[in-house]
Amino acid sequence: MVTALAFLVAIGLLVVVHEWGHFAMARAFGVRVLRFSVGFGPKLWGWTSPRSGTEFVISALPLGGFVKMLDEAEGQVAAELRHMAFNTQPLMRRALIVLAGPLANLILAVLLYAGVNWTGVAQPEALIARPAAGSILAAAGFSGGERILRVSVEGDAPQTIESFDAFRWNLIRAALERQDLRVDYTERSGSIERTTRLALSELGQDGVDDTALLKRIGLTAPLSVAQLGELVAGGAAQVAGLKQGDRVLEVDRTAIIDAAQLRELIRAFSPAGAARGQQWTVLRAGVLHSFTVVPQSVMENGATIGRVGAYIGAAPTTVMVQYDLWEGLERAVVRTWEVSLLTVRMIGRMLVGEASLKNLSGPISIADYAGKSAAMGITSYLVFLALISISLGVLNLLPLPVLDGGHLLYYLWEAVSGKPVSEFWMDATQRLGIATLLVMMSVAVFNDVARLVG
Repeated sequence: MVTALAFLVAIGLLVVVHEWGHFAMARAFGVRVLRFSVGFGPKLWGWTSPRSGTEFVISALPLGGFVKMLDEAEGQVAAELRHMAFNTQPLMRRALIVLAGPLANLILAVLLYAGVNWTGVAQPEALIARPAAGSILAAAGFSGGERILRVSVEGDAPQTIESFDAFRWNLIRAALERQDLRVDYTERSGSIERTTRLALSELGQDGVDDTALLKRIGLTAPLSVAQLGELVAGGAAQVAGLKQGDRVLEVDRTAIIDAAQLRELIRAFSPAGAARGQQWTVLRAGVLHSFTVVPQSVMENGATIGRVGAYIGAAPTTVMVQYDLWEGLERAVVRTWEVSLLTVRMIGRMLVGEASLKNLSGPISIADYAGKSAAMGITSYLVFLALISISLGVLNLLPLPVLDGGHLLYYLWEAVSGKPVSEFWMDATQRLGIATLLVMMSVAVFNDVARLVG
């Protein structure tokens, strides 16, 4: 229920904002708008404004919408109303009316990001967990527990990193742009500052989504200390004498950096070592204690793994990230611009075969992400809305004839040649555009289904 509601709210809001952009610009230029529809297909609800004569409609299929304007291409227009028809407007006005829809989505993204920046949000500190062996971070010398201070790519000024989310975003951006990233950080002790360079330019991204990309880099989650949570009665941890709240510092004299490392050591425990067990050193109420823990062997997916019967890991420490009016707005504009550029570059790479079409997502994935972000809280949902709004704005600017970008391409031709596109080419390109969109939608839905069953 939450997923469906979050999806409908997201699609409804983004479509209304997009079509409102067209509507508002058309009205500003005196163009008569006949219908403002949210959704396609059978009309569920409608209301006609007595002042403007515009019919506002909600239709059965929520995946889109449209603004229908008075236009001689759509039918006969009375002579006294020709000045209010879309097709009689100067070229620049027509272009601005078309452009206003995508721009409205980008402006919405700026406002959503700015709202999050102004209200503030608690984010995990920029402390990294122990990276997997063979990852980019491990190769650069990171072992976990380091605090990220600043990052920069060649030619840019260093950027202060205030949270784990900020570091993750800069990693993704640099990787997708195939740029190495300079990182300033302090070691676990916090007393020594070091600098290294992450070789992200050598990391290929064909067929890799953000999650897989970060896994190859070695940044999967914020640092979670190896602290015991609730214990299972009769489990190996309770039998050994461990208690909730114990923080594990060593296992068999191996320093434990984070919860993920401890879970790996437990899972890798072999029944052959049951006689000796694992020697754990834990911190309890400021005092060190030693325990012998014998993980229980269980079968999982055809393999034998160890379990201790305890929740392992503590919530990451957080920092409040909040900005004043101007800085919050400035950062929102920058983030919207950066995400827009990355979206365009990713689309370009998919078109030339440098990135997999698996990156395309359809309505099923969007609904799933909407539900998950809404469940995580209002801030996550607002960020999700900003990302989808940017995607909608950028995608509508693609030079496909059935999209806003296609109409802008027609107007560019008209500006250069001095005459509009012929009916023959208009019809041919419209058919091509529809076919292209259908292929893209089919691939996106196929990817959605593959993610569900995969």
